[in-house]
Amino acid sequence: MKWLSKISVLALGLTASAMAYAQSATQQLQQFVQQVHSASGQFSQSTIDAQGASRPAQTGEFAFKRPGKFKWSVLKPYEQLVISDGKQLYQYDPDLNQLTQRGVDQAIGTSPAAILFGSGQLEDSFVLEDRPDEEAVQWLRATPKSNDAGFTYVDIAFKNQLPIRLVLLDSFDQRTIIDLTQVNTQAGLADSTFQFKAPSGVDVVTLP
Repeated sequence: MKWLSKISVLALGLTASAMAYAQSATQQLQQFVQQVHSASGQFSQSTIDAQGASRPAQTGEFAFKRPGKFKWSVLKPYEQLVISDGKQLYQYDPDLNQLTQRGVDQAIGTSPAAILFGSGQLEDSFVLEDRPDEEAVQWLRATPKSNDAGFTYVDIAFKNQLPIRLVLLDSFDQRTIIDLTQVNTQAGLADSTFQFKAPSGVDVVTLP
């Protein structure tokens, strides 16, 4: 009867795989927001303007911990840091020796960061609709309900219950493509990961 047990295990595995694939991108996003409380990984980001010209690609690391804590660290071709401790959002530019800070609610609100890193009801701020699948990758489009969100929509690709790509169209018809890799949802992240202390002598700008 060992062969029967092996077949049963195989069948269960195939069923689980089929169920995972059967989930739409919208369902995977909702599950990601509800079940993944923290994660870290790497990203690469490129932007193409309305005329088709591209900017130098950026690469770096990211991490988040719900509710409201995240870190987006650009390492190349220049350093820049966007970090939130859950109350304040800080954007630090070492080259300009400048720090901009504002409240998290005002900064995130209906921004793309709220989609993956927030903890509220997505449907309150976005219209979510599934897009056609491409090569075993499920896509969705999130369109902000607010007219002053600063972007038209963001398309998000999911594979195996994890986001792997975002394509954002902003109000200037610029398209930003962000690829997420080495996403680790098992890493326990301390709150200290998301704390920031301004370097001495930095120019601080506080926004409402």
